[in-house]
Amino acid sequence: MIDTGDTAWVLISAALVFIMTPGLAFFYGGMVRSKNVLTTIMQSFFIVAMISVEWVLIGYTMTFGPDINGFIGSLDKLGLAGVGLNVLENGTIPELAFVAFQCMFAVITPALITGAFAERMKFAAFAVFILLWAILIYNPMAHWVWGGGFLAELGALDFAGGLVIHILSGVSGLTLCILLGKRKGYGHTAMIPHNLPMTVLGATLLWFGWFGFNAGSALGANALAANAFVTSQAAAAAATVSWVLAEWKFNGKPTILGAASGCVAGLVAITPAAGFVAPLPSVIIGLVGGVVCFFAVAVLKEKLGYDDALDAFGVHGIGGTWGAVATGLWATTEINPDGANGLLFGETHLFTAQLISIVVAYALAIAGTYVLYKIVSTIMETRASEAEELTGLDIVEHGERGYARSVLAGSPMLGSFEDSSEMLANTVMNINAQKG
Repeated sequence: MIDTGDTAWVLISAALVFIMTPGLAFFYGGMVRSKNVLTTIMQSFFIVAMISVEWVLIGYTMTFGPDINGFIGSLDKLGLAGVGLNVLENGTIPELAFVAFQCMFAVITPALITGAFAERMKFAAFAVFILLWAILIYNPMAHWVWGGGFLAELGALDFAGGLVIHILSGVSGLTLCILLGKRKGYGHTAMIPHNLPMTVLGATLLWFGWFGFNAGSALGANALAANAFVTSQAAAAAATVSWVLAEWKFNGKPTILGAASGCVAGLVAITPAAGFVAPLPSVIIGLVGGVVCFFAVAVLKEKLGYDDALDAFGVHGIGGTWGAVATGLWATTEINPDGANGLLFGETHLFTAQLISIVVAYALAIAGTYVLYKIVSTIMETRASEAEELTGLDIVEHGERGYARSVLAGSPMLGSFEDSSEMLANTVMNINAQKG
């Protein structure tokens, strides 16, 4: 029978997860230059609409339709055929509530990728690539883990999306940003965030929505949801502290951008483990997650030289990988009887399954993204030209400005605070280079 309390919680959680994608738009939008703020926000906002339609038409049945040989769901529920007001199998909520909840996961996952290629991908190519990626990469991976596919049969655990969402999007973002190439001036021109208050607002909305993301994955108003709520908060808080401390030690100053990035890193890290681990391990997962993600952003990216503009891989790819490993270490059936015991509780099978699943997620993300990019790039132009980058994609792609330009005595002044800030930053970089 349908439980009204469980149904209410899942529907509220779906709404919480929905607000995460507009929150991500602000989080990413504040970190780009002002000439690309609308483009960045538009990408996330448009994904909400496009992938919601895709999910109703084909995404849900590919992911949660009757399993076909552990690989994909059948088309029995194409267009949500037969779903109606049925109770979810082995559940206490209407299947439509589950459809709505999972739709929001399908929406935010490709939106995370956009941070990697920010400020340089043309909108038409972005839309085609994201749609194909959702159908051919996200849906199969989600089925393998959550829909009864071969990774679920292997015993892999992913409570709310470390494998399916964060590794898949982060590694796909890294692959795509390498294929697209670096932004003009990357490494030589300062590309500083134009509106950090906007980024902090976005991070706050993400943190708020993440309670639905993780605790909602219990699919009921129950003790497991409470555990996931507490572990999410603990990990996010711990990672915020550890990222800021690492940054303070490494760069000499604690920053609000570091604090915002740290909280997201902690939430990413706990996502696969939230419903399988106790609160104390979640603090450890967050502390480690904040540090490893910081060094992935501050050191690894610089050493390897790739232009992951907004650190989608450094936060989501690395954080999701650590979270999947941590699940294999600290998961316990005392928290979730439907889970398994991890390595630190005397069992090895789960840890092995987690490692195999990580390899599968990386392989699918890299190979799938490469193939889809090559297909899209053969039929349309994917990369903005140097002139278009200099102008800014807001004007070039959408014919809009995020901010009005000041005018004095009929002559354009500096376009925004960002322009003068970049001039100052470039001057400092030149002075430091001369000193060096």
